[in-house]
Amino acid sequence: MEYRRITGIVFSCIIIGCCRSDDTYVGKKIGELNSYHHQVGGDVYAVDETTFLIKNFMYDGNGGDTFFWAGSRPRPGPQGFIVPNELGRTNILDRYLNKDITLTLPDKKTIPEIKWLAVYDLSRLEAFGDIYIPEGFEPPQKIILNKLSSKTGEVKSGAVTIIDSKTIIIEDLSYDGTGNEVHFWVGVGPQPHSKGIKIPDEHGYMTPLGKYRKKTVVLELPGDLTVFTVDWLSLYDIQQEKVLGSIIIPEELNVPPSLVKVIPHENSMPNCEQLYKDFQVSWEVFGDQITMELAAQVGENDYVAFGMSGSQTKPEMIGGDVVVSFMEGYLGNLIDYNMSSYMPCTQLLGQHKGVCQDDKVGGTQDYQAFSSKREDGINIFTFRRRLTTPDTGDIPYPDTGEAMIIWALGTLDSIKKPTMHYAWSKVKQQLTFSRKATERKCFAFTRSDKPSLKRWPRFHLADPAAREFTARLGPDGGSRGYSAITQQYSDTGLAWYINGYLVPDVYIKRNTKYRFLVEGGSNPYDPRSYHPMIITDEPHGAYSQLSEDQQKEVRVLAGIGYSVRGDPRPLAAGRLCLWKHTQDGDRRKDVEFSTFERFRNSLMLQCGEGEAAVLEFTPNKS
Repeated sequence: MEYRRITGIVFSCIIIGCCRSDDTYVGKKIGELNSYHHQVGGDVYAVDETTFLIKNFMYDGNGGDTFFWAGSRPRPGPQGFIVPNELGRTNILDRYLNKDITLTLPDKKTIPEIKWLAVYDLSRLEAFGDIYIPEGFEPPQKIILNKLSSKTGEVKSGAVTIIDSKTIIIEDLSYDGTGNEVHFWVGVGPQPHSKGIKIPDEHGYMTPLGKYRKKTVVLELPGDLTVFTVDWLSLYDIQQEKVLGSIIIPEELNVPPSLVKVIPHENSMPNCEQLYKDFQVSWEVFGDQITMELAAQVGENDYVAFGMSGSQTKPEMIGGDVVVSFMEGYLGNLIDYNMSSYMPCTQLLGQHKGVCQDDKVGGTQDYQAFSSKREDGINIFTFRRRLTTPDTGDIPYPDTGEAMIIWALGTLDSIKKPTMHYAWSKVKQQLTFSRKATERKCFAFTRSDKPSLKRWPRFHLADPAAREFTARLGPDGGSRGYSAITQQYSDTGLAWYINGYLVPDVYIKRNTKYRFLVEGGSNPYDPRSYHPMIITDEPHGAYSQLSEDQQKEVRVLAGIGYSVRGDPRPLAAGRLCLWKHTQDGDRRKDVEFSTFERFRNSLMLQCGEGEAAVLEFTPNKS
């Protein structure tokens, strides 16, 4: 195999993600189909031990009783077995015209166990085309290497396994996380060095690595990179220019091709930075204005947020200033947001607080949209803004030095408002917008059909003797938790924990009084510390965020009283008791917990001063 043709010129091309082989690796070639009748033809590859790929397969479809057929006898004949077609079916073959198809041997049979694959007519006992498996043929399979080598002893691991051309697994990785700029790092050459390429971590983030404790890590090489175009993998400290642990990737690897689809994306901007596996930002500063492009691989109902941090030393959402962009069909939206709290925009004591559009808090919309489109699963927004605007709520884009930025990807709710993000800038990332030497450090997007995570089961509180429940707040549990259980998205990243369980079903009886001890916070000046409990017939919640007309459409069953003027007032707002992550915890990694019980045991319960509020509720026949 001739995959390691990399010169110094090609290496500089890899760094910015533009190097691409003309021949995409699809497996180990066996040969061409021998054609006898009915225009059978095509190139046959072994994808792995059980799978064939036939590229440009031809068959005119005029055979009478024709199937894909394989066997272990010396030549194709009646003693063989049907190989299901590319759809997994054993139907008589139709016409094929230069089609790429994948065939999987049935009943766990492997390619070395057979001697041929044929297009065979069972009624005529005749092969219309065939290919013979060479003696001693070794199909692609995963390769198990040694453990990471570490001269300093700062990194330890089990075996490193190359699963396919883009996937590497490090078993039992341990690292104390004390380095400031440690990343997974790949490159070419006999040994790791500073001119390598930073690759995303196991969750797709480009930020410095944290602590690992005997954890199995799955890495996907980004963009056009494959195990054939790199010579080594390491954990590398950029700041100290030190290799903490590494392994050499052998040449002439016989591994399966990756099923990851590479989606190139290019623009004319002089600067580009990959902030996350699925998100990149490009820009150009001209005079007192900055032109930017946000490109993100997100869902059709997702948003992309980018802007300046509320702190100059760390990524801080509170006090931040961002633009939220999303698509509505063919129409793009760019909305300027000001953030005074982690909560959705809520009117408390006559003022809007939380994540609010600028014009709701006395500001203006300062972004000028140029173009918006969705292309091959990627949302692309191009816009312009002045570096410094007259709006006092806007944070200037600095024309010198580094800027502390924040970004987020998330899902919109039913009224096109952003809910809690699923990917974001938890660790600091800085950009120099006015750098003199232009630099493009972005790579192509990649996409694969990964199986969805198994959700945590829905909990049921059905004790007929229970009359009292405790209501506290806690993390929503990411894609295994609240969103998977309810098919909705949390606006705040928080959800109710009833008797310690995440949003359970509570079974109650008519004409029986129940007490809820509510500990969701009672400070109306801080949206994050104010979560009264209200029982309604509306499934989403957030009653206080609804307009007056919307509130009239909601049937309130308990938890609301009315002032003399008829204004609704929550009744059950007790002290704040919050299940929260420990200092070492990370909301981005909540999906790693296979059960809710393990997840909750990783949290700590923190309660403020005061007492719980009591909400009494007696359901009747209505």
